[in-house]
Amino acid sequence: MPAIAAVIFDFDGIVLDSETPEYESHRRIYERCGIELTVDEWCGVIGTWSEGHDEQWFRRLCARSADAPARDAYFAERRRVFEEIVPAGPMRGIRDLLLTLRDAGVPAAVASSAPARWVVGAVERIGLQPLFDTVVTGDEVTHRKPAPDVYLEAARRLGVDPTRSVAIEDSGPGISAARAAGMKAVAIPHWLTERHDLSGADLTVAHAGELTLDRLASLYR
Repeated sequence: MPAIAAVIFDFDGIVLDSETPEYESHRRIYERCGIELTVDEWCGVIGTWSEGHDEQWFRRLCARSADAPARDAYFAERRRVFEEIVPAGPMRGIRDLLLTLRDAGVPAAVASSAPARWVVGAVERIGLQPLFDTVVTGDEVTHRKPAPDVYLEAARRLGVDPTRSVAIEDSGPGISAARAAGMKAVAIPHWLTERHDLSGADLTVAHAGELTLDRLASLYR
């Protein structure tokens, strides 16, 4: 029997590289208006989520450029760019890791701060729904990351001990949430989150293909 009770995945930037098109869809509009949207500005909000996320970036552009498009045009273009460049499949090593977990009888879940209207459909679109035992999203809990709520709820649904579970994250707030839930934390830095403080992780790897069941279990030995 594996030493770990479950493996629980963040979604954006871990299962699917949606963080790149999210940033790019705003950055390109800023660029057309003669304004630079830097990675340093952007990376501070990764790992958290708020209902006014897109509105915030639209208002910032309006404050900095007289050439900002109308609100509806901004959001329509942002959505068009996002859908044009969002990947059609999961990030490197994720599918193989999920298959390994399934074959070993280790349950897997998603724990994301993003809303269900995005995460659930995206999991289905990239063909991973059968490999996750449950999906927990930010609108199903009281507090989003860096609070531990989504991780604790995922463990509750799986019927496992969170202190025997491993979380896989790419952001500072995500690592904080996992550790607050009592889980071991694996960091896979995304190029947009490599500036985050990920020092709270028990293990850092370049991609999910570097993770084996034995390497995850070794976190508890």
